[in-house]
Amino acid sequence: MSSSSASTGVVRTGAYPELTTTAVIVGYFLGAVIAVSIGYAALILGFSIEGSELAAILGFAILRGMLRRNSIIENNIVQTIASGVNGASSGMMFSVPAIFILGYGMDFNPVLLTFGAIAGAFMGIGFIIPLRKQMIDYERLTYPGGVAVATILKSPGAGIQKAMFLMIAATISGLLHYLSQSTGVEYWDLGGLLGWPEYMNGIWYLSLLSVGVGYIAGKGGVAFIIGGYVCYWLLSPLLSQFGLFPTDAESQQVISSPDSLRLMLYRPVGIGMLIGGAVAGVVLAFPMILSAVRSMQNAAFENTAMSREEMPIKLLYFAIGGATILLAVIAVLSTEKMGLGRGILMAVVGTLWIWIAGVILSEAIGRTNWSPLSGMTLIAVTILIVISSGLGDTKAAVVSAIMVGAAACVAMSQATDLMLDLKTGYLVGATPRQQQLGQFLGAWLGPILIMVLIFVLHEAYGLGSDKLPAPQGQALASMVNGIIGGDVPTQKYLAGAGLGALLSLASPGLGITVGLGFYLPFSIVLTYSIGTLLRVISDWKLGDSFAESTGIPIAAGVIVGEALVGVGFAVYMILEAAV
Repeated sequence: MSSSSASTGVVRTGAYPELTTTAVIVGYFLGAVIAVSIGYAALILGFSIEGSELAAILGFAILRGMLRRNSIIENNIVQTIASGVNGASSGMMFSVPAIFILGYGMDFNPVLLTFGAIAGAFMGIGFIIPLRKQMIDYERLTYPGGVAVATILKSPGAGIQKAMFLMIAATISGLLHYLSQSTGVEYWDLGGLLGWPEYMNGIWYLSLLSVGVGYIAGKGGVAFIIGGYVCYWLLSPLLSQFGLFPTDAESQQVISSPDSLRLMLYRPVGIGMLIGGAVAGVVLAFPMILSAVRSMQNAAFENTAMSREEMPIKLLYFAIGGATILLAVIAVLSTEKMGLGRGILMAVVGTLWIWIAGVILSEAIGRTNWSPLSGMTLIAVTILIVISSGLGDTKAAVVSAIMVGAAACVAMSQATDLMLDLKTGYLVGATPRQQQLGQFLGAWLGPILIMVLIFVLHEAYGLGSDKLPAPQGQALASMVNGIIGGDVPTQKYLAGAGLGALLSLASPGLGITVGLGFYLPFSIVLTYSIGTLLRVISDWKLGDSFAESTGIPIAAGVIVGEALVGVGFAVYMILEAAV
């Protein structure tokens, strides 16, 4: 193959560079930035966004803009490695915060959990690689996220422009968040200025990050907004009109403040909706199980997993086997009361669930661009708690179950992410083997970064606080409390679970997104709604092309800028307290 560069006159012979040292280094750097940014955002909003598009845009800025390299497939490797690093952000942010929320933050070994997450990441990658040809080459599953990244990679000029928009937006967002944090001005009481009733909660969170996430979500975020508006602009006025506000048990005074209403009413219902919606999502995914099983059978029959395009099958066996053994060791060592037999059983169950759930999720996101990851995590932890409950120690049972469950969650996240990346590679002519190796190279770094980030943010702000609500962690913690017989508002959880299940059965993921609107502080929902409104208006007036070329890069930039400054302030607060 030969190519020439019109801009430089340089003639290159041979294959385009792909898995290079430069690509690995850039991939690690971008992966770290993206993992920290998206992980931080996930603790605020309760859901994660895809990091591959962000990595592809920033990859252009570094490879083509700074280093003058023009290989599309090299940039594809950059985004593959970066997304491999980021694969731990949703996996761990959906599970590990529950340990801190339950009050067990000092009762687990973070190093052990990190190794468990790395083992889970390797298992998720190893299990899903043999299905690449069947799902992508033969069944031609859509994988819309992978198609979007391929579109970016195929438009190098546009990619550089997007990178400039992103970096400018990140700078502005970072500066504004710095001013907000340094001055302490984080909220704007517009409702108070307009004379609204207190229960309508017209306080806005001054955050461009929330606006950016809302813009990227677009119409998909409307349900999230509806959940919040229903609580404070519909239910609260109705409760006031009919005199149905709850009363304080001691003083018998009517409770009408928005914070109290959220804690006593809306948040428990929202948590129930998250759980019910997640379980319903898994039920909806059952038809995909049959399709996935047929895919695996066809892949084995055709012997396609052993082709020259894939990593050697023996290496995959080694990765899966080694990771399974490591998971067993982690389960046994998770608590002193864990016996060898029970620990091995937890590891085997966790491994089987990774295989089943990884296939289901990869099939689901390939067909619908929707993944019931939170539901699969809830089910995994539930099964593991049942197994560990025989220890006779609630704390030990919970900690061991969540530690193994976190590994399973990271594995599922890596499996779906790799299939998205492989779809991108398929469309741009990349080598699957190189991408698979790139995913392995990136997967080990993410759990280390996210574990450090979790401790830093918890020390500075507190997980489960209004600053970092960690909705998915709250849902998992609530489910754990329900299983072990804790003091939980059962009726509100059940009512929310029923509503969430009905909504998700009507439309995949609807119960979860509406439930998040119930759960999160309304100040965040209000700010988020600005981003959603801007996206709807821009699509209406300027067309989808504006969002792809300008809007989304700017939105991604404001997320990165605010997240990095927020993490920086957290580190500063810890260091200041230590001194």
